[in-house]
This record gives sequence, C-alpha cells and structure tokens, in this order.
Amino acid sequence: MNLYSRYVFPRLLDLAMSSEALAKHRRSLLADVQGHVLEIGFGTGLNLPYYSSAVTHLTTVDPNPGVNVLAQRRVAESVIPVEFHLLWSEALPFGGDTFDCAVSTWTLCSIPQVEQALQELYRVLKPGGKFFFIEHGLSPDPQLQIWQNRLTPLQKIIADGCHLNRNMRSLVTSIFSQVQLSEFIEPSLPKIGGYFYQGIAVKEASQPRH
Repeated sequence: MNLYSRYVFPRLLDLAMSSEALAKHRRSLLADVQGHVLEIGFGTGLNLPYYSSAVTHLTTVDPNPGVNVLAQRRVAESVIPVEFHLLWSEALPFGGDTFDCAVSTWTLCSIPQVEQALQELYRVLKPGGKFFFIEHGLSPDPQLQIWQNRLTPLQKIIADGCHLNRNMRSLVTSIFSQVQLSEFIEPSLPKIGGYFYQGIAVKEASQPRH
C-alpha cells in the first residue's frame, strides 16, 4: 500500500463522504439493520451513528489501516460493540451462516474481485439474512457511460481503486436471487458518479427437511 492510499486518501474520503446528502441515504438504508452485523468497507466509521439499538454487535472489514486510524474516534463514541478486521472482503475469515445482516455503502466500486466478495457475503449470512447496500455505478445513459468508461482508469488512481462503471444491479443479482433494488440520481453529485443503486438482498432460507 502506497503513502497516498494510507495517509492522504483516508482524509479525502472522510471529507467527501461526510455530506448531509449522503447521511440521508445512510439513515434510510441502515434503519432496519439488526442483530450481528458485518460491514465491509468500514472506512472511517461514518455509518456508526445511523445504526439503531437493534444492532447487537458490529464486525467490520477494511483493508486500509489509514482509515481505521480515523475511525477510532467514532468507534469510541459508539454504544455498539465493534470488532475490526484489517483485510480484504474476498476472503472473509468467518464461518458460514454467521451474520444476521451485512452492509456495504459505496464500497463495491473499489473491491478488486467484487464477485468473489459478494459470494463471501452470501456465504457468511445466515439463511434469510439480509444484505443492505447503497452504491454508485453505471448509468443507463449511453452518453454518460462513455465518460464513465473513459474516466474509470483515472478514478481508480485518485480514489484508491474506485470504478465509475460497475453495473451494481447485475453484480448483486448474479449472487442473490431475492433483491429489492431502486436506482436513482443523487442531485448533489456530478452525474458521472451520482447514479445510485440502493437495495436489500436476501439469502435464501434453508429448505425444510422431510
């Protein structure tokens, strides 16, 4: 990990993701999260104030030690027990059927092997467990897609691996068969990075034995 990723980017990330517009989406998405929760891409802990008392334990994953340093203040202020893991989401060290819920907020854009990470999320969720997510990604506008594809290589450098052009609907539905999903434009952001996917995916419940 280079010096920019570890020391500069975490502070830029915290500033860029702290807007009231994004806080509104966090509040809406996380209102019904409960139980033992896994959050991938924990970042600087911006989701913590929006978890309710229904969350009994929060296990977090992030590969960047720089963001963990900034997250510690928010962790210290939280009444929810937080267990932090410094690792990538593609190989989670947890048993199958462990978590009641999983959360990802503007994270799937940056995971190198995102399909594998989603498979891992599915594995560690309990049957009937829910994956709550909000992401930015590929716009349905063909003209905007051209620029999202052109600028993604630059975006990956500036934003530490972030892709502008991932089709989040396709990615999530390739792993989860039960998905409630809405797509919309966030007006406070430039269109190239402001096409949002917000939803809840559910792991299929175990089939009853006969």
